[in-house]
Amino acid sequence: MATPRPVGPDAVTLIKQYEGIPLRDNVAYPYLDPIGIWTIGWGHAITAQGRFLRGQPDLSRAKALYPDGITLDQAGTLLDGDLIDIGSEVLALVTVPLNENQYGALTSFTFNLGSRNLQSSTLLKVLNGGDYSSAANQFARWCYAGGKLMSGLLERRNAERALFQKTP
Repeated sequence: MATPRPVGPDAVTLIKQYEGIPLRDNVAYPYLDPIGIWTIGWGHAITAQGRFLRGQPDLSRAKALYPDGITLDQAGTLLDGDLIDIGSEVLALVTVPLNENQYGALTSFTFNLGSRNLQSSTLLKVLNGGDYSSAANQFARWCYAGGKLMSGLLERRNAERALFQKTP
């Protein structure tokens, strides 16, 4: 794993915007993400014994891990840790230099889609070939779910692309 590096504030803002955080009385409680994984805070997937907790069968386990929910500060701490982990995975896969914004955009992308998708992507292939412009154009290819164009994913990919291209 590559040496961890913090994600810049523009990327954190982007991630928070698109991950959202459902609150009740200023407290975040476990919720199901769109693919059925129990999540808390800004996209923190809840795990137990090395596996994601999924669907109704794992509801009681997810609630038992966070019986009182978490505060926004705790959600921020979880996100910071998740982004260090994901960022390390990004740095392990990318073989060319990245500026802060490129690193942040790729970390957002990977936080949302997983490192296996980054690893198998044309985005990574062309980026590692040194073609930053073509890599930027690959973000929009990742806005489908179940074969359908998802407007929220398209917005996120466009925001990631813009961040990737932004001069620090």
